[in-house]
Amino acid sequence: METLMLPFTPRFIVLTICTVVTALLLVLGIFDHKVFDLVLLPLVIFAALTALGFRDLVQKRHAVLRNYPISAHLRFLLEEIRPEMRQYFFESEKDGKPFSRDTRAVVYQRAKMDLDKRPFGTQEDVYREGYEWMHHSVAPKPVASEMFRLAIGGPDCLKPYSASIFNVSAMSFGALSPNAVRALNGAARKGGFAQDTGEGGISPYHREMGGDLIWEVGSGYFGCRTVDANFDGEKFAGLAVLDQVKMVELKISQGAKPGHGGVLPAAKVSREIASIRGVPLGEDCISPPYHKAFADPIGMMRFIAEMRRLSGGKPAGFKLCIGHPWEFLAICKAMLETGSYPDFIVVDGNEGGTGAAPLEFMDHMGMPMREGVNFVHNALVGIGARDRIRIGASGKIATAFDIARAMALGADWCNAARGFMFSIGCIQSLSCHTDRCPTGVATQDPTRARALVVPDKLTRACNYHHATLHALAEITAAGGFTHPGEMMPAHFSRRVSGVEVMTFTQLYPALRPGELLEGTKDLRYRDAWAMARPDTFAAAV
Repeated sequence: METLMLPFTPRFIVLTICTVVTALLLVLGIFDHKVFDLVLLPLVIFAALTALGFRDLVQKRHAVLRNYPISAHLRFLLEEIRPEMRQYFFESEKDGKPFSRDTRAVVYQRAKMDLDKRPFGTQEDVYREGYEWMHHSVAPKPVASEMFRLAIGGPDCLKPYSASIFNVSAMSFGALSPNAVRALNGAARKGGFAQDTGEGGISPYHREMGGDLIWEVGSGYFGCRTVDANFDGEKFAGLAVLDQVKMVELKISQGAKPGHGGVLPAAKVSREIASIRGVPLGEDCISPPYHKAFADPIGMMRFIAEMRRLSGGKPAGFKLCIGHPWEFLAICKAMLETGSYPDFIVVDGNEGGTGAAPLEFMDHMGMPMREGVNFVHNALVGIGARDRIRIGASGKIATAFDIARAMALGADWCNAARGFMFSIGCIQSLSCHTDRCPTGVATQDPTRARALVVPDKLTRACNYHHATLHALAEITAAGGFTHPGEMMPAHFSRRVSGVEVMTFTQLYPALRPGELLEGTKDLRYRDAWAMARPDTFAAAV
């Protein structure tokens, strides 16, 4: 049974005041009958508010009410009074927020299994520049009844993984609370999908729920590091062989802050996290922007092969945000020279989210996801390796259309972070880095994290995953396909001006199989391919 604690913090000040006033009025009315009639009405009001506050503390549906009893009702009241007030809570993309209010509302509705349909047709301005759509077929196919999966693992992989095409993107324990990790991993187990651990490593809360894991290893080597912060193969092998770990992933860079390294602010480095990660307590936990285990593309390929070996032959790959084109092409040349290939590559876009990063990195560093995915897809086609390497995509993916669009551009599967965060209660208060998350999702404060009720939010995350894939099955069938992997760039269009439309085939020209090896004339790749060397990330001059 949950132990209910009422800390005297500003979050509980309204409940505290109501409780104290109720007690004073009750005492005054009991001991002075002359004023009883005067205090009766305020006593009833404050007693009702106190009862409401304690109900808020113990109810399990709304995390924000558990953390802000009584006062948080104002949020819901404003939404009920006037629907337009939702704009205050679900800002448009023009306000610089990650998702439109409609997208976030759909995530919440699907997580709660509420009706996600709406009246009055398209609410988008279909004639605005940048509007995109998918083509439908006059001969639609039956909607698939089974959730879409794919096998990940190349010829060198001994234990291929049958993965969902929609999984939880990298979010570390530390950035997320223990209850958030439990909820997402429990949902992964219940719903048959995977959770990426983030570079914070495998915590007890990941293992407790038993869901499939993709273990991400960053430059800090958390969970598999020596005392001097180098990679420890023995520690890595000890965890990588766990049955719960289905794939191992080397993090090269993160879309929201490529070239910056990971950051967990000191406010969130608890004693537990310091122990798990092997870092000092009370200091910013910063992983370096580069790896010490290798220094060049050839070394990187050998390191990934070693990760595969140490894991017992599980799929091994890497994640990055595309920067200098010649650097990724140098990695491709290293694959060819060593004969060692990753089983998968996750392409993170610069629109990806993070709990803490400088503004300039979030807004202006790295290639956007769509361009990055298509670049990687074409590069692998160009060296004749596309059939053996799977591509994952992450970066502002939340809906079925987002998944379909990414897959048409070259992705085999997609990961989502913020969509799953919304499903377990995140209201995007933008306080992730302060340790004062109002819903218990992104905090290490146990009094705040208790607001996130694991069984309830686990179910919501699973609902969101299932409903999103069902929507994907519906639009796949409407397009005349049996699997979203059949979608091609020609099946999508974008309005590039008020009077001009282009298909994705025109916007994202494709390379022929082996074209890079033959000597391409495509200017997007020709010069970068010439500058790429397998023995260095630096450009050849």
